[in-house]
Amino acid sequence: MEAFSVPPLPPRNVTPNEGRDMHTECSRALETSRSSILDTYHQRLQLIDMSNLCEEHQKAIQDYFCSAVGLDADQVQNGNTALPNLKKLIMAICKSLNSEISRTVPTLEAIQKLVEQPQSPGGGRLRGQLSVDSKESVACRLEQLTKLIYSIEDKTKNTVFEFVGYDGGHRKSNIPPVTFEVKLESLGISTKMFLKVDVEGGKVYFKKSKDGPEDKYFVHNKILQLVKAQKMHTKVEVVVETEKEKTQRKEFVFNDTKKREGFCQLLQQMKNKHSGKPEPDMISIFVGTWNMGNANPPHNISSWLQSKGQGKTRDDTANYIPHDIYVIGTQEDPLGEKEWMDTVRGALRDITNISFKPVASQTLWNIRIIVLAKPEHENRISHIFSDSVKTGIANALGNKGAVGVSFMFNDTSFGFVNSHLTSGSEKKFRRNQNYISILRFLNLGDKKLNPFDITHRFTHLFWLGDLNYRVDLPSGEAENIVVKIKQQQYQELLSRDQLNIEKGSGKIFLDYEEEEITFPPTYRFERDTREKYAYTKAKATGTKYNLPSWCDRVLRKSYPMVHVACHSYGCTNDIMTSDHSPVFATFDVGVTSQFVSKNDLTKDSKGAIKFMNCVATLMTKSKTKFFIEYHSRCLEKFVKGPDGENQECVEGFIKVRFGTQAELTPIISDPEYLLDQHILISIKSTDSDESYGETCVALRSAEHTYTEFDVILTHHGERTGSLTGGIQLITSEGKQTEKLYDFIKVGDDSGGSKCKSELSSKFSLVLPSDISNPSYMGVSFKGSSASSRAKDMGTGNVSPKKSGYDHSVFSPTAKASSPSTEDGQPAEMFDNPLYGSMGKSRSGKDQEIWKDHLPPPDTSAFPKPSDPPVPMPRNRSFTCSDSKSQNPSPPTNLTPTSSTGNSILQTLSITKKPVVPSRSEGGMILSGKPPLPMKSRPGQPQDPQPQLQPQSKPRDYRDSSELPSKIRPPIRPSQMLPKDVHHETPPPPKNRPLK
Repeated sequence: MEAFSVPPLPPRNVTPNEGRDMHTECSRALETSRSSILDTYHQRLQLIDMSNLCEEHQKAIQDYFCSAVGLDADQVQNGNTALPNLKKLIMAICKSLNSEISRTVPTLEAIQKLVEQPQSPGGGRLRGQLSVDSKESVACRLEQLTKLIYSIEDKTKNTVFEFVGYDGGHRKSNIPPVTFEVKLESLGISTKMFLKVDVEGGKVYFKKSKDGPEDKYFVHNKILQLVKAQKMHTKVEVVVETEKEKTQRKEFVFNDTKKREGFCQLLQQMKNKHSGKPEPDMISIFVGTWNMGNANPPHNISSWLQSKGQGKTRDDTANYIPHDIYVIGTQEDPLGEKEWMDTVRGALRDITNISFKPVASQTLWNIRIIVLAKPEHENRISHIFSDSVKTGIANALGNKGAVGVSFMFNDTSFGFVNSHLTSGSEKKFRRNQNYISILRFLNLGDKKLNPFDITHRFTHLFWLGDLNYRVDLPSGEAENIVVKIKQQQYQELLSRDQLNIEKGSGKIFLDYEEEEITFPPTYRFERDTREKYAYTKAKATGTKYNLPSWCDRVLRKSYPMVHVACHSYGCTNDIMTSDHSPVFATFDVGVTSQFVSKNDLTKDSKGAIKFMNCVATLMTKSKTKFFIEYHSRCLEKFVKGPDGENQECVEGFIKVRFGTQAELTPIISDPEYLLDQHILISIKSTDSDESYGETCVALRSAEHTYTEFDVILTHHGERTGSLTGGIQLITSEGKQTEKLYDFIKVGDDSGGSKCKSELSSKFSLVLPSDISNPSYMGVSFKGSSASSRAKDMGTGNVSPKKSGYDHSVFSPTAKASSPSTEDGQPAEMFDNPLYGSMGKSRSGKDQEIWKDHLPPPDTSAFPKPSDPPVPMPRNRSFTCSDSKSQNPSPPTNLTPTSSTGNSILQTLSITKKPVVPSRSEGGMILSGKPPLPMKSRPGQPQDPQPQLQPQSKPRDYRDSSELPSKIRPPIRPSQMLPKDVHHETPPPPKNRPLK
């Protein structure tokens, strides 16, 4: 063994002598691990007094921890994690107890059936609390005994695994071959076939019968692309390479949409596994949130971690695919941090056979977030930060608030926020304030990005938790709500969901995405059942109503033109210890790695990023001068641009024209690196270095030519204006590597079958409708060329979602084409295990406030509750709106706090294309379902606008009576750029009518 160095992986061909040496070395390692663990437990046995135990039990314990535990360690080393000798020990000790439990439990079940009402749900099932007073100690003793046994098993497993260095799934494959029954579409004739996917072998077999010969298959590198049909949610087109530079297309129809999704995920996993890339460019993330109701969880929580239950769930064939990162947020969590971490790790180990590594955890009272990752990613995760914010009474109590974790995965930043907001149906405005407080004071991410809050600091930001927003209906409608839930008429209830209404009006979660909700409300259930909502609660002040609501949510926000695909969003129906159901969501997200150029750096041409003709429209009356500051990881340091020229606009607004061209020099000019980068922009005051608005622009938008952009500016979660301009990217020569997430596309269902049997060039594959997502803060791009890519990016904030299980895959690396429109048929819905079959209609994402003109929702089914008085907005010295409204009844698409502001922003954005309703909106209206809730309900009083009072010294508009001001950072040294005068365009006419 000393003659050669140990390679990362064992050699494939081993000579007999080398084989004997390696076997000897492995035997030595086993002996070392066995002796180490035996010595450890021998020392522990010396310190424990077992004189009160019977001799039989003493001998069994000593035999195991002095001898048999070593045999278990040997089996773990070989891939068997069952620890059979430990099970023998426990069975021997509990032999008498098992017989007593077997004799007692049937008696208790008979008594339960006797005392329960005949039609009580869940009859015949042992509940845990068998009787009230005299039997309570027995029930508690049994529960404690069960937990003790599970704890012994889990802790012993952890100890054995750590001693032998076992990390799970690398030693034994976890993904067995899966066979799908499909129909092959050829020349209008359907033929029954079977597709067998062998992830580990990297092959897909095409068989005429399930048990037929496996002589026809395609290797992973010969399967070039999957194209999912948009209209027919069970069809997929497989593009394979038949011979050099030639491809063939085969169309298959699956039994249901979930089977198609499972097939696609397995093939994606196969491509990832056999790609040969040293670093991944896509990872899978599980995000879960659960209000545990201060009750201990059940032992089995696998359904939550496997995305099983109601709503958009994963197919069973994908159960064997572990996610790369698990993020678990809990509220009202009664367990200790280590105990909960061990519980989740044990559950994941049972599901995936992998011992996940803890990345970070943060706890605030009973609010907790934990992050776990595959062992192989341990060295890819860095820059870990965690923080918490209290939003309880006087912002001093931690019973409500948020905890957060952020980190870098290679070169991509992630942020996760778990929040528990104020409860009570009538306290939505307090919840809005909680959100703003968390947004302002949660300290995560790169500290160099001090002008930006957490909504801009991360490539991907996920916000989860018990947000406590309720269905805004009168308490008298409780029974009617339950009936509609059983009929699965979720859209009618979601149109009155407070979170949707407040988010749609731009007050909270500005430009966050949430996958469509197709699962029932997760609160408030009777504990130990999911068949009845407990919507009344007796209190000293009277009966309190908690209407069934979607309190538990998962939202996300990503930089523009990055890959994000949601594969599940739902809740469990078998975890019943709390009055909330756990919620799960899974995502595939694109990531980047530390870039290593393949070019000769000495000959590398110098790249440049040019910003031209930038004009900012700010919602402020401040007379200060402004400048632009550019931040990015592709720049050596932030760049400060020259001062802009202020121009009068409309009262309450100011237009700032930055006539000089700003040229930024990236640290690397290779296009494969630059096209994955983003530029963060902040509009700052020259007087105070305070930011008046931030935004983000993707360099990929200027991949081909000079491109104009029109983006929204925000500050601390509020819309503060807009920024227009042009961007031009100059890069060195270089060829981009194909991304693994481009393997799966969404097709346009047009003409695919006509050429499916034709042979074509390998590089002229199917032209799918890859729906790029340029909408980040309402961004739209207008390219100067006639390319289809630039045209299609001008659709602004159109909803990228698909009905059914047909996910939008936001792939930034392939050509985009306009998605085909749907026919007006209602979308397919999947059976709900609780209520049976269902039908649905989707509601699209809310459009930009000044673009969207939707009719009011049909709320005839419910009486409208009386609107509470709208609170006065914060006093602001810099960002403010005119107190006098120009129109007596402002349009419904304007926010109450800035009706004049939104009107002038719409007037200034005359180059934007009109927003076309998404497919889901069109299908919803044609199918007779209620449309999206309007941004501002008719008759709702508008917020009165405060009159500005002259002040001797400008005050930070972030100051308020509730939230103290942050200390302003010191003014940074400026870096002046050469001026370049550009012709100005005349201002648009004022008072332009809304279209």
